[in-house]
Order: sequence, then structure tokens, then C-alpha cells
Amino acid sequence: MAPRSIWSGSISFGLVNVPVRMYSAIDEQDLHFHLLHEADDGRIGYAKVCKKDGKPVPDDEIVKAYEFEDGEYVYITDEDLAAAEGDSLKTIDIQDFVPYDEIDPIYFEKASYLGPAEGGEKVYALLHRAMEDSGLAGIATYVMRDKQHLGCLRVHESVIVLERMFFADEIRDPGELAPKRAAVGKRELAMAAELIDRFTSSFHPGKYTDTYREALLEVVRDKRKGKEIHVEARSDEGPELDLLEALRQSVEAHGRRRGANGKLGALSKAELDARARKAGIEGRSKMSKRELVEALEK
Repeated sequence: MAPRSIWSGSISFGLVNVPVRMYSAIDEQDLHFHLLHEADDGRIGYAKVCKKDGKPVPDDEIVKAYEFEDGEYVYITDEDLAAAEGDSLKTIDIQDFVPYDEIDPIYFEKASYLGPAEGGEKVYALLHRAMEDSGLAGIATYVMRDKQHLGCLRVHESVIVLERMFFADEIRDPGELAPKRAAVGKRELAMAAELIDRFTSSFHPGKYTDTYREALLEVVRDKRKGKEIHVEARSDEGPELDLLEALRQSVEAHGRRRGANGKLGALSKAELDARARKAGIEGRSKMSKRELVEALEK
């Protein structure tokens, strides 16, 4: 079944307009539960109730309002919202092109696909190709659902993706959450670095699955068959280890370094890169340390 568009408009940069349609890039696989009346399996609904008199309110008596001051409300109509949108309505307006890796991921909120609208295939393909060749991402603003958003346009395979972003003033200062300064020993740091190295690999998104959802579905299937569900007792984790011992045991649990007799694995990433360059290995600049070891072993 073809996906339904959730918004239509255009990408604007300079005097160029690219007609597009927006589609959700995410297909969430959450399990959704209903609240039921146990006596008759009737679903529990939610009524819109006035908090002053406790009575339900019909939709035609509900209005939008902004609380300007405590207890003072200003009613807002659809026409008022349209007036605020002005020329920004239905336009994703590119402000700058920037290197994508300069954007901190904390600013990203949600991804959507942008596909060409009917008749806009050529100019869409032009923008896609130009962005792909430049390696840059477009930073844009647009209005959607009564709110202006910041967005990042980037190429993903054959389409342009719009990453909805937070504005800078929406990101909280983490300063007060930072840990107090603590002494870190050289042995602990070296062991932690080695443990990180044991876990280092390439990113393959298909490797990770929602195991909790799978287990919950299994519980649902078992209950449907009338099986009893038993909660397994949590195992005793044993005595708490000191940090250095915990690191040592973790390193041992994740195997020895890769490489012939450990020799390649013991080299730094810079040393491995130099060997890969001498060996003429392509794509070495994008490889992790473990990938360089594997490539050199072949």
C-alpha cells in the first residue's frame, strides 16, 4: 500500500522552488494497549470535560486560547494562525548549507521523507543530485501544525530527508548534571579504552532488535492460549566488584584483541591507518580500528 502524505508544500532556496510531499520515515512497532471495562470488555473513552463545572463540552464550544497573563486568555482563531504563518505557509525555506557532521545529534527530533510532488520530479532530482555532490545538509525553517520548526535537509539513498530539529533555546543546559570532578587512574583509563576497543565495530542497524517487544508479544500469545505466566526470580548478581576488577573481567569476557597473535590489535589506529595506506586498502579513512585490523588480515 502506498504511503499517505502528511504535508505538501515546497522547498525554497534562492528563487528555486521544489514541490514536495512529506511522508513519515518511521513505522513504529510499539504494542498498543486498550483500557477496558472488565465486566463487559467495553473500551474506556475520554471525555472533554470543563474543569470548572465538571460537565462534558461539545467540540463546537471548544476554542483555542493563549494565557497572556495569569487568568487572562486571548482567543485564537484559524485566521489568526494563518496571519502569523504569512509567506512561510507551505514552504521549507533553506537558510544555509552546512557540513552534516557539524550538527550535534541532540538537535534532531524526528525524520520524515520528502518525495517529489506531481510535476516537480526534475527540480527535485536536481536538488537531490546537487546536495549529494556537495556533501552538505540544508538548514531550513518551516511552519507546520501551528508551530515553526527548524529542519535539516539531507540526502538518504534516493530521497531527501527532513530531520525536524530543536531550536537552540529548546536544549537545556546540562551543566548542573555534569559529574563532580573525580580522579581517574591511568590503569582504569587504559582498561576502559581496551574495553571500548573490544566493542568497536561498524554500525549495522538490522543487528539491533526490540527484544522487550518480542518477549511481550510472546506473553500475549501464551495468555491467549490460556497459559499461566510466571515471573522468573532475579538472579543474585553477587558481590559488587571494584571498578578496576570490573573492567578487567569485562575485557576478559569479550575475548582477546583481534590480529595475528594480537600484534595488529595492539597497534594504534594511526599505525593501522599507515599500514592500510601502504597496502592500498580503499575506504580506510572511514574504517574503525577493528575494521582496519580485519582488512589488513585478509
